[in-house]
Amino acid sequence: MLQFTEPVPQEYLAEYRLLSAELDRQLPPKALDTNLLVASWNLRAFGEYSDVWVAGSGVSPKRDKQSLLCIAEIISRFDVVALQEVRGNLSALRHVLRLLGPHWGFSMTDVTRGAPGNDERMAFLFDTRKLQLSGLACELVVPAEQLSQISAEALNKQFARTPYAVSFRTVGHTFILVTLHVLYGANPADRGPELTAIARWLSDWARNAYEGESNLIALGDFNIDRQGDALYQAFTSTGLFIPDDLHRVPRTLFSDPEKPNLSKFYDQIAWFPQVQGRPAFSLRYNRGGGFDFIPWTLQSRGLDKAGLSWRISDHYPLWVEFLVR
Repeated sequence: MLQFTEPVPQEYLAEYRLLSAELDRQLPPKALDTNLLVASWNLRAFGEYSDVWVAGSGVSPKRDKQSLLCIAEIISRFDVVALQEVRGNLSALRHVLRLLGPHWGFSMTDVTRGAPGNDERMAFLFDTRKLQLSGLACELVVPAEQLSQISAEALNKQFARTPYAVSFRTVGHTFILVTLHVLYGANPADRGPELTAIARWLSDWARNAYEGESNLIALGDFNIDRQGDALYQAFTSTGLFIPDDLHRVPRTLFSDPEKPNLSKFYDQIAWFPQVQGRPAFSLRYNRGGGFDFIPWTLQSRGLDKAGLSWRISDHYPLWVEFLVR
């Protein structure tokens, strides 16, 4: 349950309750010692917000307190959420953390400077009643010897937005989450080298992992256009596994819900089931999905998808459930 820091106007409280009931219906319940709910969400330009319940047509930023109430309620349904497009200004994130309450923690990178970095940072929000940090937090860089293997044109020295890895501990398991936001570029071919580099890096890490590090999960916005295309092949080329459930889930508000894997297949959650023929993943996958928030957020405003995308996001949250017992 969220921690309301001020009274919520009745009309917005009624909409919030409808959203909460729908989340109850669609998502698995959080259980302290039996399951683990991991999510990834690109929150479009998540930085400043307007400190009013409804930001009018002439107000900027468009994201307001009702928007953040919806975002916080969705995040609260998971144990840990990887966020992309968190901006240098943290006012919206701080407001969401206040709503989530004192049992939620976070870990984040610094802002990535330069035009490709887009003033973005990566962040993990996690429920400390279920998870604890287990010691590792790092940004990934490409070793010099791998730069020569990838080729000079393939990757310009380092990732445009540095991937972020954090290790967590839960009931009987330790796991590492690696999140990133692949640079979109001028055309799809521009993304291939970065996807190839991250797949190789993760494969090397999994192959050399010591006990407890073998549960390696990659999640984020990889800007893959469609299942089976060259970008998808680059990402899965070293053995990363994407569960079939997620192939049927739209990634963005503008995806085709009938053919979600054939366009804008951007966001992914994947892991290595095996490394060199040996089991490399101790978490037991149960199911996965997304959450289409369009019918359940800011409905009284009559927004189109573009308008909603600036207030909530242009991406849906993507999630997986693991069984830990």
